[in-house]
Amino acid sequence: MKVLVTGVKGQLGYDVVAELTKRGHEAVGVDIEEMDITDAESVNKVIGEAAPDAVIHCAAWTAVDAAEDEENIPKVKAVNVDGTRNIAEVCKKLDCKMIYISTDYVFNGQGTEPWQPDCKDYAPLSVYGQTKLDGELAVAELLEKYFIVRIAWVFGVNGKNFIKTMLNVGKKYPEVRVVSDQIGTPTYTYDLARLLVDMAETEKYGYYHATNEGGYISWYDFTCEIFRQAGYDTKVTPVTTEEYGISKAARPFNSRLDKSKLSENGFEPLPTWQDALSRYLKEIDY
Repeated sequence: MKVLVTGVKGQLGYDVVAELTKRGHEAVGVDIEEMDITDAESVNKVIGEAAPDAVIHCAAWTAVDAAEDEENIPKVKAVNVDGTRNIAEVCKKLDCKMIYISTDYVFNGQGTEPWQPDCKDYAPLSVYGQTKLDGELAVAELLEKYFIVRIAWVFGVNGKNFIKTMLNVGKKYPEVRVVSDQIGTPTYTYDLARLLVDMAETEKYGYYHATNEGGYISWYDFTCEIFRQAGYDTKVTPVTTEEYGISKAARPFNSRLDKSKLSENGFEPLPTWQDALSRYLKEIDY
């Protein structure tokens, strides 16, 4: 199977290419230098020449707060909406599968019930969330052979993430304040990459949620476990989102994603986040 992966320089794209290669598939990894997704002509040319069996679309504007800046909004839309549509249009023309990586930010983040993958009660609170939703809608409208996979709280070896930030802060300061009223589950890109390749090998299309198993936690809980496993004695103080201070983009309080559809459709769920964290810490130099 030949698979084109966008955003190869990012945390997820990097791991997806590695997983494809490990399994003997032909991976074509591209980033902005090879293919500008906002340029329909570039997308047509690169994907057309590669003629893949599937496209795993990992590239996205993910700087959630920066997306709220007035001058950035057109760029965010160009990447997350127009770029996704450009790819979907070429996939349609080539009759190839498309896997689109989305986010819990397409929902309003209220309540305590886990969001179901086929729930259509969209109400994004931010520019980022709205553009990722518009990307989802473009894929679903144009294609039949698609997977829309929503993830949350992502961490990987290649790039910045919450764990790396906490390890740096925990090393410098005796105490850190972390929000305790936003609830979800982390997603290790290494584990997610395995699932995405599993999906690409099937035709079990549709909407899915994919984060690591191990239960729902707060960012505070996550930090406590990061420091415990890393052997830090830094004090972790729980605070509310309000006490922590306002960020430009509203953050969802409820990022719980229901993942039962994975096993219902024969996909192997991701390992627990505690196990993922343990393996991740062995991979990185901290």
